[in-house]
Amino acid sequence: MFLLYEYDIFWAFLIMSSLIPILAFLISGILAPISKGPEKLSSYESGIEPIGDAWLQFRIRYYMFALIFVVFDVETVFLYPWAMSFDVLGVSVFLEAFLFVLILIVGSVYAWRKGALEWS
Repeated sequence: MFLLYEYDIFWAFLIMSSLIPILAFLISGILAPISKGPEKLSSYESGIEPIGDAWLQFRIRYYMFALIFVVFDVETVFLYPWAMSFDVLGVSVFLEAFLFVLILIVGSVYAWRKGALEWS
């Protein structure tokens, strides 16, 4: 039978986790000093007066490098549960994981050959 009182802790946690950020923003908005001036509106670069325009166009290579890193980093997370239960799963799962790693290696070699891993 579905009983609502079993979820009291869940609802209390949900309400508290919603109220704490709202209260934090409200309190900081009330207590924070408000001063709008030219110094406040200027950009800041480590105490040095900024030179040139702030809108610089970055090369796509930086984004590709970051994207490849994230893809391969996330894919290795999928290997962790498999490694923890390797002795229980058997040979078929070992072959599937081997195929998975092989696809990662092929993707890495492809990205390397295309020059996506070159920083300069």
